[in-house]
Amino acid sequence: MPRAKTVEASRLRRIEGRHNSLLKELRQAFHRGELTESGECAVEGFRIIEEAIRSGLKLRALFVNESARDRAARLLPQIGPHVETVLIPDKLFATVVPSDTPQGFAALVRVRPHNIGEILDSSSHGPVLVIAGLQDPGNVGTILRSAEAFGGKSLLLGEGSASAYNSKVVRASAGSLFRVPFAKAELKTLLPVMRTRAIRLLATSSHKGTPLPDVDFSGHTAIFIGNEGAGIDKRLLSEMDELIMIPHSPRVESLNAGVAASIVLYEAARKNSSFAAGR
Repeated sequence: MPRAKTVEASRLRRIEGRHNSLLKELRQAFHRGELTESGECAVEGFRIIEEAIRSGLKLRALFVNESARDRAARLLPQIGPHVETVLIPDKLFATVVPSDTPQGFAALVRVRPHNIGEILDSSSHGPVLVIAGLQDPGNVGTILRSAEAFGGKSLLLGEGSASAYNSKVVRASAGSLFRVPFAKAELKTLLPVMRTRAIRLLATSSHKGTPLPDVDFSGHTAIFIGNEGAGIDKRLLSEMDELIMIPHSPRVESLNAGVAASIVLYEAARKNSSFAAGR
């Protein structure tokens, strides 16, 4: 083993007890799908940890299982000397992380908090996505990824939606979670605030509304995406300025929420000349 690799591997402190306080904190963060009390998100996987580092986030702790020990030498130089790094037996590691096939790496990552005011201020540079009761974490993660890809500047999570810190959201976002600003919001109180800021409220609808190619996305806009099965609540829908219909085959009742949001975001980006020009 090369000397550099040996030096890096020596940073790993072995933990074998399941009741270790740091390990319990990681386990609880994964189980709850929320931040730790000190504001860290639990993440799993070599690539997603690299994405967090690439996004400028700091790690509080890195967890490596025995089988992944050799690969840790590639990651340790990227995290700085002050991050706590621990080595865990494979069987114990598997009881902590949510994946059925663990990759051998997990971490507690310090995330950047955002408030609703910051999110709404960004609406002048691209549409704000509002998630209204979307419970499938894979869809929420997909929307975060598409928001970054197609110029959606930020995201608000209404009540009843999957937590952005759910491990499946983190995985499906492929790192976009670390770069797209988001915040929780109570929709009932959010709408009046949006009105005072002259933000146009748009919502996707399966069977009625303006055909997507005809929608005007200029100015300050917010795009509401509803629940997988029930869509957007009727009372909330009545508050919208415009409904968006994505033309599709009548044989299909509705589109997956993540797919629908991605198509709408792409169309909004396509109509933005600077985005279309690749600038």
